[in-house]
Amino acid sequence: MKPIIRLENLTLGYERHPAIHHLSGQFARGSLTAVVGPNGAGKSTLLKGIKGLLRPLAGSIHLEGVTRGDLSFLPQQTELEQDFPISVWDAVLIGHWRRTHTGRAMGDTHRQQAKAALDAVGLGGFIHRIVSTLSGGQRQRMLFARILVEDAPVILLDEPFTAVDDRTVAVLLAMVQAWHSQGRTVIAVLHDLEQVRRHFPATLLLARHALAWGATASVLAPANWQQARAMSEAWDDHAPLCADVLPGNVPP
Repeated sequence: MKPIIRLENLTLGYERHPAIHHLSGQFARGSLTAVVGPNGAGKSTLLKGIKGLLRPLAGSIHLEGVTRGDLSFLPQQTELEQDFPISVWDAVLIGHWRRTHTGRAMGDTHRQQAKAALDAVGLGGFIHRIVSTLSGGQRQRMLFARILVEDAPVILLDEPFTAVDDRTVAVLLAMVQAWHSQGRTVIAVLHDLEQVRRHFPATLLLARHALAWGATASVLAPANWQQARAMSEAWDDHAPLCADVLPGNVPP
């Protein structure tokens, strides 16, 4: 398959302190890829770099046939403004800005699409609710509705199922699968390895470097996780590991 995102000797970081070193590889057009690894591995940093929120310290990111405006990005819930006084309806309508820009009025078609997106995530009756009154699961459903409205060919999800109830996870996973079946490229930072095995055919294992990248079954081999653990311990002997790489939760 042709690549839609290519990484060439990419180094990303903050204030000239690298978080990812010399990463090379590509995401195929229409692929569904999980990004996994220990805390501090650079997973969120990678998505921010692809979206253009971080400039490379070295190397490059190449987009093939798309622009950064064609990338829909959902950050971690902890990075979102929780108390901004906006309604669910207006928050979802913002998804149209990618194509209409802020200077153009929303028409009936835009409003119908927003209503359909809210119905699709089970929030059709929440139009007038203020975002700050939503539960974590409801807020995540709303954000997925906004992604539906954005209608982007590339979707970047940073821990989209964290602190979300099982019913909501099932709804959102079904949407991810639907995006994949439509030929969109989806890249998601995840921690639940069983979820990755069941739903994501490709996986990138990061530990500041790419330890493995390819078919999920191969990437989740125990030897790769042991190497990820060893590298994490080398960064900081006192840093906690994500649950997915703790002893007893290493892939069989």
